[in-house]
Amino acid sequence: MRDSSAAGPERIVIVGFGPVAARLLEHLEPLVTAGSAAVTVIGQEPEPAYNRVLVADVAVGRTPVTAVRLADAAALAARGIDVRLGARVARVDRPFRRVLLDDGRAVDYDRLVLATGSRPVLPRLTGLGAGSLPAGVTFLRDLADARALSAAMAAEQHIVVLGGGILGIEAALAAAEEGARVTLVHTGRAPLERILGDGARVLGAALARTGITVVGGVSTGVSLTRGRFSGLSLEGGTTIEGGALVLACGVRPRTELADACDLNTAAGILVDHDLRALDTLDIWAIGDCAEVRCWEPSCDACAGNTAPQGLIGPGWQQADQLGLAFAAELTGETVPAAGPPDRREALLLLKARGVDAVTAGETDADPWSVEPGLDVAVWTDPGHGRYAKMVTRDGVLTGLVCVGMPRTGAELVLLFERGDELPADRSSLLRLDSVDGGAPAVPPGPDTTLCRCAGVTRGTVEDAVHAGCASVREVSAATRAGTGCGGCHDEVRALIEQHYAVAAAS
Repeated sequence: MRDSSAAGPERIVIVGFGPVAARLLEHLEPLVTAGSAAVTVIGQEPEPAYNRVLVADVAVGRTPVTAVRLADAAALAARGIDVRLGARVARVDRPFRRVLLDDGRAVDYDRLVLATGSRPVLPRLTGLGAGSLPAGVTFLRDLADARALSAAMAAEQHIVVLGGGILGIEAALAAAEEGARVTLVHTGRAPLERILGDGARVLGAALARTGITVVGGVSTGVSLTRGRFSGLSLEGGTTIEGGALVLACGVRPRTELADACDLNTAAGILVDHDLRALDTLDIWAIGDCAEVRCWEPSCDACAGNTAPQGLIGPGWQQADQLGLAFAAELTGETVPAAGPPDRREALLLLKARGVDAVTAGETDADPWSVEPGLDVAVWTDPGHGRYAKMVTRDGVLTGLVCVGMPRTGAELVLLFERGDELPADRSSLLRLDSVDGGAPAVPPGPDTTLCRCAGVTRGTVEDAVHAGCASVREVSAATRAGTGCGGCHDEVRALIEQHYAVAAAS
């Protein structure tokens, strides 16, 4: 950081302009207005920050681009923030504290924040080189990819999606729901088998009922006709013909800038509990590119798997933490103490029309294992697309898998997050999705987290609705709820409808 005797505002440079950087800018704007900071944000894309989680919805025309935007470049510039779009950083010159762009320009910094995110994984397939993708082959990571998929759907092409993870499934569902012919190719017995276990086979059957062709196998190469994708080859000689291929094979943290300037990296850029790059004084990293792992060998929080989770919620939490710390330092206030990183088990949620799944905690426990305090209950109804698995230790829910049972899944998530014991009669939870339904064991209260991505409670959303918010978009603008994965939109909508139904009756 700059010497305390230096005049002028602190120069803060942010590399990367995604959702996490946009959240950090919200904290830095008042510092710019007060003259204590000069902020530059450098984005490689020509677009300002937008919600990548909803790119598939944009591609199929379900969500307009305007609804996924998280920042307004012109408004930021009007407030004094230097916004550089379509700019690529060539390298970081640490000795001279400057960022060098590929057009030869340089931007000096006192504090550098790397928010470079992650990049999609390019599978090793014959016909796919390390350069640009052939025509008809695309990732589904940015708005340019969304436009490519949209064009393929408009041309009524058969769309092949490679990847049985959340991203691949959501892309396949979005395209199929809008009338496209879709084939989803995955490894293993069924999509998401690694985290859903036997529930993955129930999910695969549910996907097939939506009209998606689900194919298991190992992909070996792509076929091109006149330079354009025409088929995906599998081991054993099978070829799946199609007009467009969507690659959804996972993502990796972008660490190339950090590697080139000798920062410590592993899966991501290594940072301490303050999000400062290890062995530096003036560089931080947040979001998908940051891996919180301090040097202290006795730190239990930094033991085990510390790789970035790749979820928007933890990234926003890091942006809040760093923004508050910067604000405190530059205004002379007490810097909030950084606690250990939040290592709570990631909650994975898949929610679409007629297809839903949720999983959290330890899910691979064997129902037949003999271990003191461990109890595993499994219930499955493949014919109706339902599966539930509950893992408890001394009665407390420590893991869950739920497919095709949205109300039961919501109740289990609530119990899991509270660390509550399950009712003695596990089957009572299954009745929540019966025709007659049933009352939840733990009714959601105002302190219950409704939007897990943004950390917004049910009470905060209710307050916004009572204050006049009459749509999901208005609630999102007022509270940030629903600006992440969108999985809470139905709950927000239900609270709005409930409020106005009561108001109309009174």
